[in-house]
Amino acid sequence: MCGVVGIVSHSPVNQAIYDALTVLQHRGQDAAGIVTWGEDGLRQRKSNGLVRDVFRQRHMLRLSGNVGIGHIRYPTAGGSLAAEAQPFYVNSPYGICLGHNGNLTNYDELAELLAREDRRHLSTGSDSEVLLNVFAHELQNRVNGTPTPDQVWDAVEAVHERCKGGYAVVALIVGIGIVAFRDPNGIRPLVLGERASEKGPEYMVASESVALDVLQFERLRDVKPGETVFIENDGTLHTREHRSTTTHTPCIFEFVYFARPDSILDNLSVYKTRLRMGEQLAGKIVRDFPDHDIDVVIPIPDTSRTSAVQVAHHLGTKYREGFIKNRYIGRTFIMPGQAERAKSVRHKLNAIDLEFRGKNVLLVDDSIVRGTTSRQIIKLAREAGARKVYFASAAPPVRYPNVYGIDMPAASELIANGRSVEEIQELIGADRLIYQDLHGLIRSVRHDNSDIREFDTSCFSGEYVTGDVTDEYLDEVERRRNDSAKQQQEARHEGRAVVDAPHAKSTDTAVGM
Repeated sequence: MCGVVGIVSHSPVNQAIYDALTVLQHRGQDAAGIVTWGEDGLRQRKSNGLVRDVFRQRHMLRLSGNVGIGHIRYPTAGGSLAAEAQPFYVNSPYGICLGHNGNLTNYDELAELLAREDRRHLSTGSDSEVLLNVFAHELQNRVNGTPTPDQVWDAVEAVHERCKGGYAVVALIVGIGIVAFRDPNGIRPLVLGERASEKGPEYMVASESVALDVLQFERLRDVKPGETVFIENDGTLHTREHRSTTTHTPCIFEFVYFARPDSILDNLSVYKTRLRMGEQLAGKIVRDFPDHDIDVVIPIPDTSRTSAVQVAHHLGTKYREGFIKNRYIGRTFIMPGQAERAKSVRHKLNAIDLEFRGKNVLLVDDSIVRGTTSRQIIKLAREAGARKVYFASAAPPVRYPNVYGIDMPAASELIANGRSVEEIQELIGADRLIYQDLHGLIRSVRHDNSDIREFDTSCFSGEYVTGDVTDEYLDEVERRRNDSAKQQQEARHEGRAVVDAPHAKSTDTAVGM
């Protein structure tokens, strides 16, 4: 999962993009990048690390210009390599920079075609670089001079025909403007906003509406599935819908875990969906555990708080904060490596003994993915003196890989894959385990938007909305992208960097000048 932002303004955008990336930091903590365009040309800064660490004052001063895009990343396809920090750049045509949230399911086919037929060289294993080169090739084939909005739209339509999977994209075309688009299923989110200025309207696109809020952009609407948004450097806005019929199936896991609760995605309040998830979960607990002896409901901070409040309310039990969170530790789900996730739990959370000692506690979490965090947290609760530890998940069991941009590629790493609830309960050490039902989750999320008939629920249901995900594909993805494979890949690249590139490549550059 990643976060993207693009701004066309009448004043410098460097600080605005930085601020937007900081509020999207929850979507990725591996790398960050900003590219701007102005009178001084194309300016870039990107590197591994958090936004606050990647950008210093000297970098910000160099990022001049009124047009720019930004990206924060955690690795799905590819690895945690500095060379794979985004935005990516290609110099033909015009010079194009691109940031991407999602994952292409036909990466191998596209990479081969780009090399063999389009004569384009790829320097990384990132599907975002593939997507950039597909877009650049299709745009180059259609223009001879300054591209028209129709030509940009035709190029994006060709991208949709060639690229499969989930993706939300922002691209900066040097000297022209910004192009943003979303996959035809609308799996990955993208929001469009506008802000008035003395010189005319300014426009912004971002992965979540909270980024617009911080910069006082009015949220106009979500970018539609397959839609092209083209904002010229002078602030002229063009939008064109996808020429084919679309089935809007946004990723439901955005609402479960990834998105901030103060965001609105696809006209749905993330906060409200999590309240209703708590209501549905409470109903499930009453049905499955009618004679419960729960003394207190305690959330696993932070994502599950909203649901846990509703669970406690509907069960008629106390709600307490039993864990204190270290704000300087990253989200454990998106940390690379099982050992790193397990170690970070104790560094991240500390139990308040007073809330556990001698009590039967119900711990509520948004979901259980690998089970590492759940097992460690239950152990913390017992060490704090809990008599019994019950565990409830506001989402159904995660049994299947997610291939659309969420790092759940390996079925073997998912604790619920091939296991019953009772077996999972024993593995994580709970006295009782209760999961949300899938239909309850769907009902919670789509409550305020009846236009959405379906969601991408692939990690819960095993049903892949793009229709191109086979068992053979899943096996290959698991082989390449399990934790062990990622660590081996990074070790190989680090060793190669010592031999081939003893001097670190600068990522604070003037590009294409």
